[in-house]
Amino acid sequence: MKEFINNFKLIIILCLTLGLAPFFPEPHIWGKLKWIFGGAKGMVFMDWFDVVLHGFPFILLIRFIVIKIFNSKASSKI
Repeated sequence: MKEFINNFKLIIILCLTLGLAPFFPEPHIWGKLKWIFGGAKGMVFMDWFDVVLHGFPFILLIRFIVIKIFNSKASSKI
């Protein structure tokens, strides 16, 4: 499982497919984020589930980048 969530190529593919799907007229996650920043009026459970589902690949990407930054800083101190 550790190899799965630390595979950079897989994370990028997830971000470009699941994270941005459907692509037209705008990425789904982008529309949901605009809705949330606009006050999230009228959002129901399914809308919040969409945010989590489409946002999870980006959370993995941020996690991966943070781990790489901290590992490079830790190894440079040695």
